Amino acid sequence: MLGITRYGVYIPKYRLGRDVVAKAWGRQFLSGERAVANYDEDSLTMATEAALNCLQGIDPKSVDGLIFASTTSPYLEKQASTLVATAADLTEEIFTADQLSSIRAGTAALKSALDAVKGGSARNILVAAGDSRRGEPGSDSEQLFGDGAAAVMVGDTGVAANIEGIYSLSEEFMDAWRKSDDIFLQKGDAAFVQAYGYARIVKNCVAGILKKYEMKISDISRFIFSAPDRRCYSRVVKSLNLPPGSFMEDPLLTTVGDTGTAAPLMLLVAALEKATPGERLLLCSYGAGNSDAFLFQVTPEVERLRDKRGVAGYQASKKPMTNYEKFLKFQNTLPNEPLAPYSSWALLWKEKKQNLQLYGTRCKKCGTFAYPRRRVCQKCNAKDEYEDAKLPRRGKIYTFAKDHLFPSPDPPTVMAVVDMDGGGRFYGQLTDCDPAQVKIGMPVELTFRRFHQGEGFYNYFWKLRPLE
Repeated sequence: MLGITRYGVYIPKYRLGRDVVAKAWGRQFLSGERAVANYDEDSLTMATEAALNCLQGIDPKSVDGLIFASTTSPYLEKQASTLVATAADLTEEIFTADQLSSIRAGTAALKSALDAVKGGSARNILVAAGDSRRGEPGSDSEQLFGDGAAAVMVGDTGVAANIEGIYSLSEEFMDAWRKSDDIFLQKGDAAFVQAYGYARIVKNCVAGILKKYEMKISDISRFIFSAPDRRCYSRVVKSLNLPPGSFMEDPLLTTVGDTGTAAPLMLLVAALEKATPGERLLLCSYGAGNSDAFLFQVTPEVERLRDKRGVAGYQASKKPMTNYEKFLKFQNTLPNEPLAPYSSWALLWKEKKQNLQLYGTRCKKCGTFAYPRRRVCQKCNAKDEYEDAKLPRRGKIYTFAKDHLFPSPDPPTVMAVVDMDGGGRFYGQLTDCDPAQVKIGMPVELTFRRFHQGEGFYNYFWKLRPLE
């Protein structure tokens, strides 16, 4: 048996009402709201969060490979999957790869992972997809896009959704694109794209996989389609004449937005959260003329994953954003106050174990845990008598301070000292919080974020956020 063994998602805390965007431009607004990545988040950090959520409860060293999928990787030339794997504390003896350039990249990565495990080159592969696309200010895309990530583990042990078939269509079609010198996404004529692009190709892909595996629409319990907007989604659902209850009324478009490469995997997770053993799922993605369809059958193993914080949990945990200018600053559309922080390629590599993988030291003689790492025990003074020990990711605030002078898109900057559960202290910056609500004893957890940009590259580190 081969298929999905685990899953995880991540949706940023901030939500921007589409009426806020429309009001800024004096135009008609679309219904609902969209998820907005914080100023210290990007596709890489969100994919890392989804991957950590997916790996919760298992040894990350047991993973054989990781594929990162995105259209908004922070680097045009540098593999992002290795940084996701490092932050997730995977072993170095794994296969990593990036799938980029198309919103279909998430399902392309899923197909590659299934092929790798089926072919025997890996026992399991983690697929992590994240996107934070930017629509031109005042455009429909600015309202329709949403930020988020999803991750699934592909393997042949403990399978919760068994893969029964795969079918793909590939056609050169210009509907949406972004050149290397483009900041915002460009789109073709909406009516033409809707009629001859998404609706036609998705319908043909669904018909193709049903024909290939000799199935009828009535054999499918749930149809899962990612879509750029509600109009396209409704058109393809009606064209397939799907029975009521077999598809989502809203594929997260009014509550999260179109999350690009993450959308089909996020919708698959949302379906698995509600699916019962024996149900058959049909997942279909689309990106610029290319479409992938997958047939899954849910197994009793899906019950094992019920306690995970999934799509519904992240949808319920949100903070409204009512300031359009702050949204533009979060997206770097409006410039922020410049900083010139110290950065070092050599230190980034040297302190990887501590700063990215969160390893401290535990004294072999007295058992004292230290973070940051120490060669000399602060309790018994033993030198170089230590072993690696992982810093816990949750704790409680011991003390904190609010800095109103440090330049930030979301002032004031809150710095805190945290007593971590199980030992050790962490000094760091709070994010995703209301500074007025921060207090001593508040439960917090570590979250992987973009820290700053210096010396021409991005620096990533861990911050603290209130624990829901």
